[in-house]
Amino acid sequence: MVIGTLVLLLALILVWHFQTGHKSIEQLALKARRVNIVAQMRLDLTSASEAEKSAVLAITDQDSKTFADQTRMATLKVEQEKNELGELLAREGTRSEKELIAQFSVVFKELQLIDNDLLTLAIRNTNIKAYSLAFGPASDALREMDTALSSLVAKSASYPEARDIALHARGAQISAWHIQSLLAPHIAEESDKKMDEFEVQMTREDHEVRRDLSGLAVIQEFRGSPDLKSAVSDYTRFSDIRVRILALSRENTNVQSLSISLGQKRMKQLQCQEVLSALQQAISEEPEINGNYGYVFNPRNIQGDNIKDK
Repeated sequence: MVIGTLVLLLALILVWHFQTGHKSIEQLALKARRVNIVAQMRLDLTSASEAEKSAVLAITDQDSKTFADQTRMATLKVEQEKNELGELLAREGTRSEKELIAQFSVVFKELQLIDNDLLTLAIRNTNIKAYSLAFGPASDALREMDTALSSLVAKSASYPEARDIALHARGAQISAWHIQSLLAPHIAEESDKKMDEFEVQMTREDHEVRRDLSGLAVIQEFRGSPDLKSAVSDYTRFSDIRVRILALSRENTNVQSLSISLGQKRMKQLQCQEVLSALQQAISEEPEINGNYGYVFNPRNIQGDNIKDK
């Protein structure tokens, strides 16, 4: 009877040990899976952030759109991983882990809203387009105006009005280039008030240019002058381009998207990473289930103890 009891007890212990060990392996695998999901979420968040920065800094619409799409794809992966992790934690997670994933969901939603606004701005590139016009067609128009007015001054060197002609021509050139010099700071400016101040200065200089060109037009010798007509036409072209530049500058999409990226987006990104780091640590520190609780099972111990009892 003693031997039968020992055999039965041994069998029960072996079954219990096997079942507990099997359960421990399953829980370890589940734990590793959850840790890996969190790690992948952190990696994909970083990838999304890097793509977003590239979208903001890209100089063409196509490049900005390409990087914006990459940002959205990486963010979508994080969303899917979050949902998968949430389901696992709902079944096996601790209260602290469930609170952390809920906290992440709130912060991540805020991050997505910021990204949506930021990327919509970034792909429009209005400031870059304004710079391209300012240092391309606008500058070309003023150089051609300069050439025409310089030719006019050279041809009129012997005129009785030569001094007045030179003053009007140089005055128009200086005021026009002063307007050009104000375009770049206007494009880079974030404040509407400061933009208004730049535009007031431009308007004042524009009046000077037109006054000087009109002064040249009333001189008898210049009526029908190809050089004067070219100068007036060139400045009109410059003025039309300037209107387009100021409209693009006012939209300010590159300045705004960069400001959001370095401010709101950066702070929200850090919050997401901090919550995920805490969640990853919480899962890693879960106590492991040890079937024998540190006791090394040895059947001989049981048999030896019973023999001694006998």
